[in-house]
Amino acid sequence: QLQLRESGGGLVQPGGSMRLSCVAPRAIFSVFIDYSVGWYRQTPEKERELVAVVSRDGSPKYGDPVKGRFTISRDNSRKTVYLQMNNLKPEDTAVYYCNADNGLQNSWGQGTLVSVSS
Repeated sequence: QLQLRESGGGLVQPGGSMRLSCVAPRAIFSVFIDYSVGWYRQTPEKERELVAVVSRDGSPKYGDPVKGRFTISRDNSRKTVYLQMNNLKPEDTAVYYCNADNGLQNSWGQGTLVSVSS
């Protein structure tokens, strides 16, 4: 399984922007490129939901609540996936988890908290 490490969370005001990063520090390039990598989020009131996922070929997919506001991208040379979040809303407040899946193995990061509040 891949070891995943998230970073970039914190407190931001409504309407602000934030970028999350998910890195697989111990993966080798040829392994990392075989994974789809996504972001999910969870609050105490809701089940974990898909935010965005980027496939092996770089194709993105977004959850409805974030379409048009969030952008997912990957840099395979850095073994990193980014989630650029713009026009953040209080309802985006959650713990954001990175997930990597290659059809055989599925790995989760520890999560990073994003708080959107004035």
